[in-house]
Amino acid sequence: MDRLAPPEPAPDHDMPGSAASPKPRKRAVPPARPVFPFSAIVGQEELKLALLIAAVEPAIGGVLAFGDRGTGKSTAIRALAALLPRMKAIEGCRYHCDPDAGCALGGECRAAQEGRVVTVPVPVVDLPLGATEDRVVGALDLERALSQGVKAFEPGLLARANRGFLYIDEANLLEDHLVDLLLDVAASGENVVEREGISIRHPARFVLVGSGNPEEGELRPQLLDRFGLSVEVRTPEDLATRIEVVKRRDAFERDPAGFAAAWAKEEARTRKRILAARERLAATRVPHTVLEQAARLCIALGTDGLRGELTLIRAARALAALENADEVGLAQLRRVAVPALRHRLRRNVLDEASGTTRVERALAEQFGP
Repeated sequence: MDRLAPPEPAPDHDMPGSAASPKPRKRAVPPARPVFPFSAIVGQEELKLALLIAAVEPAIGGVLAFGDRGTGKSTAIRALAALLPRMKAIEGCRYHCDPDAGCALGGECRAAQEGRVVTVPVPVVDLPLGATEDRVVGALDLERALSQGVKAFEPGLLARANRGFLYIDEANLLEDHLVDLLLDVAASGENVVEREGISIRHPARFVLVGSGNPEEGELRPQLLDRFGLSVEVRTPEDLATRIEVVKRRDAFERDPAGFAAAWAKEEARTRKRILAARERLAATRVPHTVLEQAARLCIALGTDGLRGELTLIRAARALAALENADEVGLAQLRRVAVPALRHRLRRNVLDEASGTTRVERALAEQFGP
């Protein structure tokens, strides 16, 4: 099977040996429509905190937001992406490789050889429910193969999502073969494509973010366990919150640019908070007592494996960094316990309580009210 080099810019001709075709004129790109500011989202504190933790510590494994329709799940996720600071990347690299770490493809990447560094937005890629496997993992570039006789690889959504976020709306409706594919890539951090006479592997490290409505079906347990945090999003029940949500959304729809400008300072504060937490994260200590408390809680709940403890500690450390604390304490552990563990519990026919109730009950039994 042929070893395939990564994609390179297509030459300025249609067929080998033909005359160069004139370059098309550059068209003016209209400015992007402002995204609803993250700081302006009313309520949904658990969802917002989980997304901030994922922005600080991508190793937690992503965020799953399950709840009612029309409660701002997609809005919050897209707002976080617009809030994040731009990242350094190798210019022209289709995988947004970090110039400080070097391109994962090494000498095979022409962009890495040229070595120009640019700053780009953190990618947020939507994974459509009806996407084909070729669209997700990448495939042979048929246009170049037919026109130039070149066997070239066209990267898919996983390549675009590298070092960013892969967002799956209605994740519980995702087809099984795509779920299996995502599980493999999420575990290894790279995408391997071997088909149609091509063989290539490229980095695919991303934060997996999913949303869905539990009334439309449950998520497969294998994929559910891959999400670090699981949050429940409910329709607000108090009058004041509902009124404020409607007021802000209506103001944004009538004047998106003006509304975004009004929240620009608050967005800048949140962005600085994320950057400071990232810098502080490595120095944030986790005392042995906190490790013991996390293990005791997971034993009491009967969680399978050790992913619960790892996620619990990582999320608590990221929260401590966000709160400018030097070390993790019981307070941070308690705040992240429910989203970190509610989706990891075994079904108990003798206990019909929700996962949230069971975790809160275990917290009270282990550490007091």
